[in-house]
Amino acid sequence: MTVSDTAAHTRHPEPQLESGYEALAARVDEAVKGLAQLDAPARAVAEELKAAIEEIHRAALVTIVRRLRADEATRAALYELVDDPVVHLLLSLHHIVRPDPMTQAAKALQEVRPQLQGHGGDVTLVRIDDGTAYVRLSGACNGCSMSSVTLRNLVEKALLEGTTSITAVEVLPNEPQTTVIAAEALFDSPRLREDGWARAGSAAAITADGLTTMRLTAPDSGREIPVLIVSHDGRLSGYVNECAHEALPLDNAVLDSENGTLMCPWHGFCYDALSGECLTAPEAQLEQLPLRVSNGTVWIRVGT
Repeated sequence: MTVSDTAAHTRHPEPQLESGYEALAARVDEAVKGLAQLDAPARAVAEELKAAIEEIHRAALVTIVRRLRADEATRAALYELVDDPVVHLLLSLHHIVRPDPMTQAAKALQEVRPQLQGHGGDVTLVRIDDGTAYVRLSGACNGCSMSSVTLRNLVEKALLEGTTSITAVEVLPNEPQTTVIAAEALFDSPRLREDGWARAGSAAAITADGLTTMRLTAPDSGREIPVLIVSHDGRLSGYVNECAHEALPLDNAVLDSENGTLMCPWHGFCYDALSGECLTAPEAQLEQLPLRVSNGTVWIRVGT
């Protein structure tokens, strides 16, 4: 009987979903070990069967994910499902979603943050680049005493053990490194009327801790530019509204306020919300636009 015959004529009982994430992952690991122990001919047949079944599953899952993501009414449900560890495991096995190092690292640091704060210290995850996590330490963590060294070691251990893609940890100096301009900053009117600056509207109209999209006309060329404004942690950042992966619009991107990340709704590319740095592919970057606020009005430079 073929696969199509089985699908057409066999009624399977309702599956009993009693196994948790750990048990299911353990079964997969054991099956892979068993596969490696087969003799060559049997292993080749088993691997072909495995590959064929995985292709069927992947094709179906891709269709399900695309249709859920295409409809605004079901998109939120899709993102909620992806957060389920078993669903995430399944989609990861089929390379439909990729683990986000920033989210993994933030969760790892959250586990040790109470201990750091209990000693008067804290840690901020700045970025992850080529397997190196860059952090800033504050309070009791930022010093030369034995206790501060112990706290720094605690941070390093948490990141190395909690995030598989991190192979090194580097502590950055605590000097401020401004990449965006605070929304309340004021600038002189003559500067805001330079060639290339376009009025983006009232700062009060910008979605707080969210995304605002618009099209602005470059004063010098008359060309319309799609613009994305990200509001996060009391700051505004302006970008050309195109994902660095395939230049698709980021209107429905997901802003994670806790981790300060922006995730493309099309293929899951993850960016630092305030700098535009791509955390999925370090060589990629959102095109950042200079942004200023004067007397409650947002100005963005979209011309040369």
